[in-house]
Amino acid sequence: MKHHLISAADLTRDDAVLLLDTAEEMARVADRPIKKLPTLRGRTVVNLFFEDSTRTRISFEAAAKRLSADVINFSAKGSSVSKGESLKDTALTLEAMGADAVVIRHHASGAPYRLANSGWIDGAVVNAGDGTHEHPTQALLDAFTMRRRLVGRDVGLGQDLSGRRITIVGDVLHSRVARSNVLLLNTLGAEVTLVAPPTLVPVGVESWPCEISYDLDRVLPKSDAVMMLRVQRERMNAAFFPTEREYARRYGLNGERMARMPEHAIVMHPGPMNRGMEITAEVADSDRCTAVEQVANGVSIRMAVLYLLLGGVEPAVTHSRIEETK
Repeated sequence: MKHHLISAADLTRDDAVLLLDTAEEMARVADRPIKKLPTLRGRTVVNLFFEDSTRTRISFEAAAKRLSADVINFSAKGSSVSKGESLKDTALTLEAMGADAVVIRHHASGAPYRLANSGWIDGAVVNAGDGTHEHPTQALLDAFTMRRRLVGRDVGLGQDLSGRRITIVGDVLHSRVARSNVLLLNTLGAEVTLVAPPTLVPVGVESWPCEISYDLDRVLPKSDAVMMLRVQRERMNAAFFPTEREYARRYGLNGERMARMPEHAIVMHPGPMNRGMEITAEVADSDRCTAVEQVANGVSIRMAVLYLLLGGVEPAVTHSRIEETK
């Protein structure tokens, strides 16, 4: 593992599989009455969030606390940032406070890279989402969920997602989740297809390691997992499709469409969901939808990320180590 986690492209296949295997060990900790390991005792993790977040921030906080780290939550609202303080000065303040890791979410694409390579801080930097660029830990938890469901919890150890067909549907243009997933899933050997209206496909997508389709119904019967992306209306400054009803008709996942998927196929969503638009309540509440599972798996993955970045040279948490802490 490198010192930082900025992009899914930073991970080799071995890095990614190591993270997934370590997360599997961390998930077992969550099944215990006392959900704690002493691994990061005395370390300080700062959650530096310049954008609103519920799942990601709480997930990182829970992950750090389960590893016994001290956690500082920093929100741009109500801080000196609202008075005009720069990212550099904020970073220097955190460095002075002894931050061992900074988990950053920022509205500007590239902010985590700048923080990691500026020399402002010595601690590890983890990208928790930057603009419309990337969200690597979301891609990791998605891959972890896919491997558990499609390969198996125990038999999946050491395995990647070779030969699996993953379809990502919706607002790819504004989605950092889509970009990170395409990069990571390709590294893990999966075949990825993006499905979206032409207006919601990014410029330069031809260079991404994936296929492009505009016909959801044609792709569904051969998909092992279908990931529905949220339509990010808060990032839209123009009309990207005629109406919400038209979008739902062409690119929404309903019960009828779900029935065309293979029996083993799963439905995923990074959340929060726009029910009735990209996904119907019938699909969202079905057993095949892994949205709630993804949230739980996010804590395990983020524990694995913090553990491997800060926990020393050991490759993974071993069974004996977990037993010793009981």
